[in-house]
Amino acid sequence: MSETEDVNDPGDVREEETVESDEFEPVQVFGDSESMDLRPGSDDCYKCSTCDTNCPVAEVDDEFPGPKFQGPEQWRLKRKDDREVDDSITSCSNCMRCDSACPSDVPLSQMHNTARGEFVSEQMEKLSREYVRNRILANYGTLARLGSKVPRLTNFVMGNSLVQTLNEKLLGITSEREFPEFAEETFREWWEKRGGTAASKERAQEARAQRGGAKIERDEKRVAYFHGCYSNYNTPAVGKATVRVFERFGYEVLVPPQQCSGTPMFANGMLEDARRSAETNVRELAAAIEDGADVIASCTSCSMALRQEYPELFDFEGTASVAARTYEAAEYLRLHEDLDGALADAEVDLDPVGTEVEGEEDGDAEFAYHAPCHARNQGIAGQAVELLDHLDGASAEDVGPSCSGISGTYGWKAEKYDASMEIGAEMIEHMEEADAETGLTECPTCAMQMEHGTGYDVRHPMEVLEDALVDGESA
Repeated sequence: MSETEDVNDPGDVREEETVESDEFEPVQVFGDSESMDLRPGSDDCYKCSTCDTNCPVAEVDDEFPGPKFQGPEQWRLKRKDDREVDDSITSCSNCMRCDSACPSDVPLSQMHNTARGEFVSEQMEKLSREYVRNRILANYGTLARLGSKVPRLTNFVMGNSLVQTLNEKLLGITSEREFPEFAEETFREWWEKRGGTAASKERAQEARAQRGGAKIERDEKRVAYFHGCYSNYNTPAVGKATVRVFERFGYEVLVPPQQCSGTPMFANGMLEDARRSAETNVRELAAAIEDGADVIASCTSCSMALRQEYPELFDFEGTASVAARTYEAAEYLRLHEDLDGALADAEVDLDPVGTEVEGEEDGDAEFAYHAPCHARNQGIAGQAVELLDHLDGASAEDVGPSCSGISGTYGWKAEKYDASMEIGAEMIEHMEEADAETGLTECPTCAMQMEHGTGYDVRHPMEVLEDALVDGESA
């Protein structure tokens, strides 16, 4: 019998025995807890419910119990009893607003991602329509790689109303949204045709020479660009703009081999798929860092995955280094260059879609800017508005702190479409009230929702920076 058992057993008290306070051993309340994943941080939650009041899904879905239950409460219940993960975890949109709302820094989204992965792996029927649909949406990069081989045919087929109706009936992918079109030339095809890293190095050196600076050693101004799936297959103009702007500031740009960031996989509980993609990305980006580069991303969900979700969920060699050296593209320039000064010296006249306007007195481009949830979580919300304040010829109005509602794949699910539009109603209303007819955001799926709700064209801040700072390039 142990000392602890002797002391705590009232039927075995010995008058002659005393227990020194420094010899006290805590009682094990939950006998099997040492073998369980207790989710570090769950006991830091003191049930203030701030996360619930900031959850956009809980605001519109009365049946969703909210992030407090999905995170700390669920793990507390699992610790006490042999309980399965509640199926409501699939209604979490992975906007991650709860993380920034929590005053105790409880790792809520990490708990949600882990719980969702466990639910999908152990409890979801693998032949169910929901599982098949979610796996398709989670692996958009794979489908995009196939569809981009014949972009015109793919766009025609996916834009057909009959195909969209069948997708909804068979897979549960909403027919209310227009499927994003594939570009006829991907960003990576353009990159290789342009000359790749060698051409980028030459252009960066020319830019430094034009600015009167001496040629800098190769590893002094070098970035590795994580373009993500959407900029590669659907909006290569964003990738091109990012490369040209960085070369304008004298940076040699690398474009390492890469897979999807994993964001849609996290949101759908496909953690093994995410793990495989993350392993490739960490290996390639860590190698670029070893070669003297920092990592930049033009999608805030991609930078969020590299910075936060990878180190929370994976332990590959190089994960911490990649997380510490990853930046959103404009954020990086603001930290390392005089971007405000460069914009103050620039002057540009733009029409609503970014084409130069000649002979008009008022050619200012006015944008309605939406800060993605994943930008807010990184502390970079509103930086586009601040940047455009320095640019003569363009201005942006922040349309408020609300969520766009689409949250990646969430708003593409037929059963979530109405909720996604209800969540995004405030953003859409503010966009329509703003003195602008063009949207602006760093997130491609937020851009989908903005276009869907208003009919406005939506641009990326790097495209605006390119218009202001970069001389025309034919290719």
